Amino acid sequence: MDVIEALRASSDALRANRLRAFLTILGVVIGVAAVILLVSIGEGARQYIRQQFGQLGSNILVVVPGRTAKEGGMHMGTSAVRKLTMEDARLIERRSRAVLHAVPIIVGTSWIRFGNRSRDTYIVGVGARYFKVRNLKIAVGRNFSQDDIEGSRRVCVLGRTVKRELMGEATSPLGALVTIGDAKYRVVGEMAPKGVTLGFDIDDVVFIPVTAAQELFDTDWLFNITVKVASEAQIPQAKEDIRRLLTRRHAGKEDFTILSQDEVVAVMGKILNIMTAVLAGIAAISLVVGGIGIMNIMLVSVSERTREIGIRKAVGATNRDILLQFLAESVLLSLTGGLFGVLLAAALAFALPAFVPFLPTHLVWWSVIVAFLFCLAVGIFFGVYPARKAASYDPIVALRYE
Repeated sequence: MDVIEALRASSDALRANRLRAFLTILGVVIGVAAVILLVSIGEGARQYIRQQFGQLGSNILVVVPGRTAKEGGMHMGTSAVRKLTMEDARLIERRSRAVLHAVPIIVGTSWIRFGNRSRDTYIVGVGARYFKVRNLKIAVGRNFSQDDIEGSRRVCVLGRTVKRELMGEATSPLGALVTIGDAKYRVVGEMAPKGVTLGFDIDDVVFIPVTAAQELFDTDWLFNITVKVASEAQIPQAKEDIRRLLTRRHAGKEDFTILSQDEVVAVMGKILNIMTAVLAGIAAISLVVGGIGIMNIMLVSVSERTREIGIRKAVGATNRDILLQFLAESVLLSLTGGLFGVLLAAALAFALPAFVPFLPTHLVWWSVIVAFLFCLAVGIFFGVYPARKAASYDPIVALRYE
């Protein structure tokens, strides 16, 4: 018996028990689809993160207070010896040729009121070049000037959501006075819609000069310093300049951390890889369960067709022929389930973002190949024992089986 004849005989046997074959195949379909879909979700999340960081601006370094040690790709924080200040930002911008801009940033929350409407929101104190560095657009009005920063002027730029909820859609915000904390701020601009970036709603933010934010939150410490590097090739030089300048200024202590976007993406990518591998491993268990289902059905099939095995052996079929026939049946069940599992996973991977926008997917072809090969291995592994059992039957005993 050749392979083609074995597959034809196996197909006939499966068609004779359609419902049983369908239920067995279904377990494999679910396992294969789960593995491929989970890997697709993990890859989709990774690409989403890269895209979001790309929207924040290119050639960006972020200097944060406190030294962090990298262990296994993870950043493990230690207590800060000294905080970052405005002078640190000025020093970086003046003394490093690789740096175009060094923007000081302060982040906090406060109530903002206009008329009889009020709400709690993020207040972000920024330097004059922040919007340019972060690729943010102002739809109406203007950016902060250097005079606004140096004079600690109480002016603000409203995010689209904040403006709409305080003033409505029709009202122009320019020149309006809003109360932030206990002080009056004049609105000089309104942000163009940006939406959610890395879980942070840019439209639900109020921007004020960083010096005004120092007064509002009564602090001279910075949340971070966002650095715009002249070119991607100069990022290593910029990091070295920043490290040297700040270490010298901080009395020889490297009590800060310089993060590049690539490093942050790499760390988050490693976390996603671990999560994806764990979830895909859990999903692969269902494939093993499907394999056990195949073995169970094949054992039942061998028992039901004992007389058929005896007749085939009596007319000249060898043990190899019987082994090949039942093994082909097991593999056919597994591969059929694998094929439909791949089709189901592909359909879900392309359709899911339309129904669940916050769950991006990206079909990874290597996961399809791996899942399909694993499915083939399951069919062979769990089909060997029933096939060998069928091949080992004594023809005389098998013919007497009722």
